Amino acid sequence: MLAKLTSKNQVTLPKAAVESVDATEYFDVTIDRGRIVLTPVRVRDTSAVRDKLEALGITEADIDDAVAWARR
Repeated sequence: MLAKLTSKNQVTLPKAAVESVDATEYFDVTIDRGRIVLTPVRVRDTSAVRDKLEALGITEADIDDAVAWARR
């Protein structure tokens, strides 16, 4: 597959490449030995994270304690 870099530094990904990964709007971009690597990323809003923490019974105090422990 071939993609062209435009004068505005934009690349259009081939449809077949995009369809071969889970639906995503964002990609993490890394450089590996001179190659540009795009990794699909799912962006979640913070409310989903807070809902999950609540469902697990994790409180803000638990998070504060964990951060304090990790910083020791």
